[in-house]
Amino acid sequence: MKTIIHKAEDRGHANHGWLQANHSFSFANFYNKDKVQFGALRVLNDDIIAPSMGFGTHPHDNMEIITIPLKGVLKHRDNMGDEWIPVVPGEVQIMSAGTGVQHSEINGSSSEHLSLFQIWIIPNKTNVEPRYDQKKFDEAGRKNKLQTLVTSIDENHDGSLKIHQDAVISRIDLDKRKTFDYKLKSKNHGVYVMTIYGDNNINGNTLQTRDAVAVYDTDSFTITTNDDSGLLFIEVPLN
Repeated sequence: MKTIIHKAEDRGHANHGWLQANHSFSFANFYNKDKVQFGALRVLNDDIIAPSMGFGTHPHDNMEIITIPLKGVLKHRDNMGDEWIPVVPGEVQIMSAGTGVQHSEINGSSSEHLSLFQIWIIPNKTNVEPRYDQKKFDEAGRKNKLQTLVTSIDENHDGSLKIHQDAVISRIDLDKRKTFDYKLKSKNHGVYVMTIYGDNNINGNTLQTRDAVAVYDTDSFTITTNDDSGLLFIEVPLN
């Protein structure tokens, strides 16, 4: 088993006034040759967006984009006919950019900041027809058990959102002093584990809020919590 630790304070940071952005991987003006990507995982941004502010209309192509709101309300509009759809905590949004899509993302509140994770995964099929989807996931469904959010469009998995990559995105909320065994679907995969909140231990490494660890070259690994902890797992092919 091999691990790569990414401490929260070592992420790239951009202060745009209306946007406070933390980049786990090289993005925009942040470049680190050792943090370009992890397998098919290209971007994990931890963004805080000021009330009524956001990203104006801009293009994407050939990328699988997953957004997970943590606090506040996100509103989404695109050129596929989706007009200012709200996405709130507990929901997950996916967009397969494929041959090309234009979209806008804004904070839908005039008084509350919006906090979210945005994930970009390199697809295993290019130039597909663009598509959008979102789904609500019950918080109780991840209490001390794994809740699967996103899987491959080629995989028969009920209840998850679908993207064009052999990836699995999941969450768990673990109580203090719990252990949990995560099993990888393939030895050709690795898992990027982000601690959303809490204090836990993986392979002798103590991870606190917004610390992350990339785990690979193993069939499984064990998480032990020192405090209540919320974890995000992004499992992707490594080549």
